[in-house]
Amino acid sequence: MPTIRARRSSRVRDAIAAGGVVLRQRDGAREVVLTGRHADGTWVFPKGTPDQGEEIEDTALREVEEETGLKVRILRDLGTTDYWFAAPGERVHKFVHFFLMEPTGGGDTSEHDHEYDEVRWVREDEARRMLSFDTYREILDRALAAASEAA
Repeated sequence: MPTIRARRSSRVRDAIAAGGVVLRQRDGAREVVLTGRHADGTWVFPKGTPDQGEEIEDTALREVEEETGLKVRILRDLGTTDYWFAAPGERVHKFVHFFLMEPTGGGDTSEHDHEYDEVRWVREDEARRMLSFDTYREILDRALAAASEAA
């Protein structure tokens, strides 16, 4: 009988990132900031990877400020989500730490960095429709619940 051998086609690695769900009240409605790419139509929350030795909260603040142009502060930890994706020659298991944030009065979304094509404030119901992944909708639900508890 022939032997069947399992072949390891790619390596697996873990990755860590941090980001934020930035909420504000405007005209009696809650709005959230989303970052988008025109090429693939992806809309997500701003996030990124830590610099060497950087605390996860500092990563979240830096990435949100760079990717949105907004000055923000952390209100609450929203926990971690994880997902898998394929990269050349490997599978990546990414863990993303999210924080509820609010703008502090400085910055402008037109001053965002080049990583995204557009940064947009949208009402929470529109954000739910626009978000590209279920994991982000779950994070939005956590953020809205946390904001309601704090109010």
